[in-house]
Amino acid sequence: MKKILVPFLLLLTFVAKAQLPNTLSVADKVYGLSKFWQEVNYNFVYLDKVDRTKWDNAYREAITKVQQTPNDYEYYRELQKFCALLNDGHTNVYFPQRIDTMQYTNMFGKYRIFLTNIDNKAIITRTNLSAKQEVPVGSEIIEVNGQSTADYLKQHVLPYISSSTDYVLMDWAIANMLKGLKGETYNITYRTPKGKVKTLSLTHAKTTEKEVYPAMEKRELLELKWYPNQTAYLALNGFHDPKINELFMQVLPELRKAKALIVDLRGNGGGSTSIGVEILNYLSPDTLLYGSKNSTRQHLASFKAWGKFTEAKDTVNNEWATRSLLAYQDKLMHTFDYKPAQNKVKQSEKVIVPTAILIGHRTASAAEDFLIYADNQQHMTKIGENSFGSTGQPFMFELPGGGMARICTKKDTYPDGREFVGYGVKPDIEVKMTLQDYIQKKDPVLERALKHLKGQKLAAK
Repeated sequence: MKKILVPFLLLLTFVAKAQLPNTLSVADKVYGLSKFWQEVNYNFVYLDKVDRTKWDNAYREAITKVQQTPNDYEYYRELQKFCALLNDGHTNVYFPQRIDTMQYTNMFGKYRIFLTNIDNKAIITRTNLSAKQEVPVGSEIIEVNGQSTADYLKQHVLPYISSSTDYVLMDWAIANMLKGLKGETYNITYRTPKGKVKTLSLTHAKTTEKEVYPAMEKRELLELKWYPNQTAYLALNGFHDPKINELFMQVLPELRKAKALIVDLRGNGGGSTSIGVEILNYLSPDTLLYGSKNSTRQHLASFKAWGKFTEAKDTVNNEWATRSLLAYQDKLMHTFDYKPAQNKVKQSEKVIVPTAILIGHRTASAAEDFLIYADNQQHMTKIGENSFGSTGQPFMFELPGGGMARICTKKDTYPDGREFVGYGVKPDIEVKMTLQDYIQKKDPVLERALKHLKGQKLAAK
């Protein structure tokens, strides 16, 4: 069956992609690739972690590859694959909007399939309502188009994703494993929670059925709930909108009644660091808050020229030679002036109680900056999984055909120099969701936080 089906699937894929526009000239394609390569070499703050020989060889190979791409879609796929070699979550290549809107992630006409990485397995965690019996939630996809899921991810998905951490790379790969163009077909084999193995052919097309199972909960920018023992639950779901500060001030009088507090950052993908710090000011007793230290690459052309003729032995007790050699190696850095943020909120206005901060793989960027500021707070405990592991200041620029790229230009560390980019902010208490937790609709991270806070309150008596 597979020998007949796989070529048929490839034919359908070819038909879908043959309809894509090919608007870029060969010169434009080479220019876009070269533009990205140039800007990385000049601006990427983690260039010192890149194998330069491998990077330059990949550029040479890509020059030929991009010229041979049959359409704009395949061209941008090649750029994304090239970008992914940098292993950075704040360095990305984005499709032009006209191409991006032609892709589907979870719509297959009759079916909608949502995937989540649970224990490094591609688990179906949501479907459209009418398909919930045929494709049960909790099913694991074990084959895609005749390949094992692991092999399919390794060959067709993982090489195109930019990520600073291996676990986020796998999260994104599984979530987007079946992403494709209208008309593309995927033949999947899946194992249900009861152990039955089934197959299903999925072709990307718009799904008109709106109801999904389980139903999607609408997440507000800020959410406040109460649990027993006067424990307040505060979800801060983004620092991209300053409105969250207004919402926080509205609930602050009620929050002051709390004997314990849970701050949920698991759905916070970042935004502006200052927005998060404004909230933290009310949750910390300190008058000074210590955030991340920042640095960026420094470009001094003459020093780079001198550095070509400088050896390591020349740098001993010689600052000029040291800077020259570092410039030549693209390792000369400028460290920004550092000073802690002043917390001017009156102590009487604050909420200082035992606090659990819930974190996970989607706690990213400015939300991670929030965690750095909160790192030394004795009354706060981080619970969950490692955070996203990427932050910084991206440099944005346009690419031929309407696409965009961004390159991370700023390195952030803990105040003492510890690195969290590429590793994530680690929880004090690690808790992972299992497949059974998901099927049973449990939140083990929240449950552990409630247990932890109850224990702290008992210990204080």
